Amino acid sequence: MATIKEIFTDFAPEYVKRFAPKIPANHLKTINAILSCRNRDKGWTVYTCKECGKDHIVFRSCGNRHCPACQNHKTRDWLEAQCGRQMPGHHFMVTFTVPDSIRGMIRSNQRVSYNAMFKASSYAVKKLSPDIKYLGGDLPGFFGVLHTWGRTLCYHPHIHYIVPGGAYSKDTGLWHPARQDYFLPEQALAKVFKAKFLSLIKKAGLLNRIPYEARTRDWNVDCKPAGTGVECTKYLAPYVFKVGISNTRIIKVEDRMVSFKYKKTKSNRWRTCRLDVMEFIRRFLQHVLPTGFMKVRYYGFLHPGCLVSLDQICLAIEIALGEKQIRIKIAITRYVPQCPDCGGKLEYVCSVLPFMVGPPGPG
Repeated sequence: MATIKEIFTDFAPEYVKRFAPKIPANHLKTINAILSCRNRDKGWTVYTCKECGKDHIVFRSCGNRHCPACQNHKTRDWLEAQCGRQMPGHHFMVTFTVPDSIRGMIRSNQRVSYNAMFKASSYAVKKLSPDIKYLGGDLPGFFGVLHTWGRTLCYHPHIHYIVPGGAYSKDTGLWHPARQDYFLPEQALAKVFKAKFLSLIKKAGLLNRIPYEARTRDWNVDCKPAGTGVECTKYLAPYVFKVGISNTRIIKVEDRMVSFKYKKTKSNRWRTCRLDVMEFIRRFLQHVLPTGFMKVRYYGFLHPGCLVSLDQICLAIEIALGEKQIRIKIAITRYVPQCPDCGGKLEYVCSVLPFMVGPPGPG
């Protein structure tokens, strides 16, 4: 089975040579990071097996957020952080998408467009929540994750929000719960999202890049019950610090064709997609985010700077729902390195950083 790094090692130099004048700087940075990941010049970490006593050397990772071999620990840390912020009661997943016809414009203007998507979608939720017809609370709380890929690495930018089912009133201190099966009207959310997004794009001087068809058609927002929110949070966790495809999905590379497996929406059957290796690299790189861009954002009472504490929100929820609510904890499986020879637990010994001179000893 091939890996992303092996594919980049064999074919990225050709890709760079062929498309060099047009490759964005952040794409080149990602290519170089993947090529150098877990190489000797990055340094290494030494472990000792507590069972058999054998030393093991593990080369350090590049740390690039788009490298499929890195970021596993950050995913676990993020999930663990969500444990203490998980609200009681029912939740919803709200997904904002954009029309196919403007994806090209977004891909060419990612920083402006992604920011506009976040601002417009969060504005829609915050604008409708105080309406007495819907929730009647002026302080909802939610977090969103930008997701740019489809299952075959196609470009499909959208934002998933996890939202506790209701909103808090700053005036009365009361929680206004949503129905178990209904949060906010999808059509109204879509109209506000569309209008705000187009306004922001116009302000950025890019409105002429939006086709007339996209300005006049209805946009899509999907709002679904998400139970306690735990499963949806787990679902989103890999997208927080991962890219569109992992090494486990690569089947083979043969005759300059990359074969990888995927599942269609609402299907558990694995299918196979075959792409020319240059197209595979192109699709992979189009999901590289602008430098420093934050793909996870928090709003309302889930924002770290909110003056209303989460304990206040929890108490208000308990009072509104009329019974003690249990804040669901997310079970985190902590990674424990194991000896490849005997399966024993590996114990950290030391790290050798890149500026330290000398090759690693035998392991």
